[in-house]
Amino acid sequence: MGQLSNRTIAVLSESGFEEVELTEPVKRLKEEGATVHVISSKSGTIKAWNHDHWSIEVDVDKTIDEVNADDYNGLLLPGGVLNPDQLRINKDAIAFVKAFFEAGKPVAAICHGPQTLINADVVKGRKMTSVKNISQDLINAGADWSDEEVIVDQGLVTSRTPKDLPAFNDKIVEEFAEGVHEGQHA
Repeated sequence: MGQLSNRTIAVLSESGFEEVELTEPVKRLKEEGATVHVISSKSGTIKAWNHDHWSIEVDVDKTIDEVNADDYNGLLLPGGVLNPDQLRINKDAIAFVKAFFEAGKPVAAICHGPQTLINADVVKGRKMTSVKNISQDLINAGADWSDEEVIVDQGLVTSRTPKDLPAFNDKIVEEFAEGVHEGQHA
């Protein structure tokens, strides 16, 4: 029994996610006892990107139109360039993400993952990090961006790149275990 044995975590992704930014956190969450659902716009599988080439396929557990944020204790947004670029223009995905913030539930995003948070309009005033490529986008959206391994701000966990995964994984377990954060808001 891990510290997340009573938690169900949503992983929202499309094809084009950076492989280790989904697989490593999911592995750690499951090791801690969490139930994890990979959610996407279409059923079947989504395809990973690994540095510079397509790689593995991951099974989709539920589609975005089958889920409700009320059924989850936390949300994970892996990066990759293509993945958040698709999510941030999907109105159902944006509504799903925003619902976690409205309920004060923990949300974790790594690398390019925070791009989806910009379109969900939930970054203003939040202390965050990300891959440097999108730092200016976050700053323009009102985030207090800093180049750090991992940043936690009232249940919002962000990291820069796959090299930050050990610290990111430790913090997502901690925040998902803590549950609702009063300072988390849309």
